[in-house]
Amino acid sequence: MTVMFYIALALLSLAIGCFVYRVVKGPTVADRVIALDAIGICLAGIVAVLSILLETSVFLEIILLIGILAFLGTAAFAKFLQKGVVIERDGNH
Repeated sequence: MTVMFYIALALLSLAIGCFVYRVVKGPTVADRVIALDAIGICLAGIVAVLSILLETSVFLEIILLIGILAFLGTAAFAKFLQKGVVIERDGNH
């Protein structure tokens, strides 16, 4: 049973390597952002598999944090594509 977890770790690591290639070579900025988001998902998967292998629940908060950061990065990029800025500043304040 543990062999399957090690295979999963290897496949997730291979996927991260492929996504890093897409981040470097991506023809568009959107491709790079999607690859970064996928790297975050794979990192959460690696942490989850390690948590299972080590039989601990300590890493569950880390998985949550990775998911939140990946979401915020994608949402910020979507807003940047839509409006050209991430944080809008009013001149009245």
